[in-house]
Amino acid sequence: MALRLTLACGEYDRTHGLADGSVRPEGIAIDYVALEPGELFDRVVRHREFPVAEMSLATYLNLLARGDDGLVGIPVFPSRAFRHSAIYVNRDAGIRRPEDLRDRRVGTMQYQITVNLWLRGILEEDHGVRPSDLTWVLGGQDVPGTRERAPVDIPPDVAVESAPPGSTLGELLVRGEIDALFAPHTPTVFAEHRPEVVRLFPDFRTVEADWYRRTGLFPIMHLVVIRRDVYEADRWVARSLFKAFCEAKARAHARLRFTGTLAAMVPWLVADLEEAEALFGGRYWPYGVEANRAELATALRWAHEQGIAGRLLALEEAFAPETLDAQDGGA
Repeated sequence: MALRLTLACGEYDRTHGLADGSVRPEGIAIDYVALEPGELFDRVVRHREFPVAEMSLATYLNLLARGDDGLVGIPVFPSRAFRHSAIYVNRDAGIRRPEDLRDRRVGTMQYQITVNLWLRGILEEDHGVRPSDLTWVLGGQDVPGTRERAPVDIPPDVAVESAPPGSTLGELLVRGEIDALFAPHTPTVFAEHRPEVVRLFPDFRTVEADWYRRTGLFPIMHLVVIRRDVYEADRWVARSLFKAFCEAKARAHARLRFTGTLAAMVPWLVADLEEAEALFGGRYWPYGVEANRAELATALRWAHEQGIAGRLLALEEAFAPETLDAQDGGA
């Protein structure tokens, strides 16, 4: 009889096979719960609600470094994204290049979120702008109120403030009360075409492609975790789940490549896919430790340097031993 497990994850093409049951992990019956990442991560961290779940990479590293090993990672990465496009600035703040962010007030939802892990590393290593050069204003991006989903030891030389009660970071940016906003998703004020709000990198696609050519890094945002009690009871589930996620992703990739009918409402979808494959050398969204060693090593180093992780974690600590040599033959 199959082990029945709930999997909580976003709604993605690469996990659709697991959601609709067309991909079945060996020995496991999946009950798929689709949740928006913000709510999902809070429930995973605060209540350990789901046996298997998508999880913020930065928060996972934070917990692991603090000695909280209640979650066990597998090297499946349902969310990846370049993040130069995630910096929004007030048009009149005089910020024309990354170096202009020094001594500015920057809004963000939480200090520890993964978008900030990557942006802080990029700003420091490419542009010489350190986290301590900014004042971080924490608040709700589009709805008032926020809090760190897990305790985080922000370095003492980093200035952090809370947004005024009842305000949103988008409103503060429009009014010029903050100079910039680091946003994990498109701010409402930008989607509404407010003239006060622009991207720091309007040509972000060119900038991000250039950054990839120089670094070879495609940022990992989220991973999949198994609750410790579930893993310890049946350690084989780690490898079984890894294989199933790989199969679901391979099916999604094949669907994207089909030119008879488009898999998504994007007019030049296939051309964009071919362009991505040309840039990345064919395999642009791999699972597994070895295929992502550069991204993972960078994330571990930056997490420690930025205070998200209190110690420098070894890569092998972050994943179930059964998956360390697991290979992904897909895209």
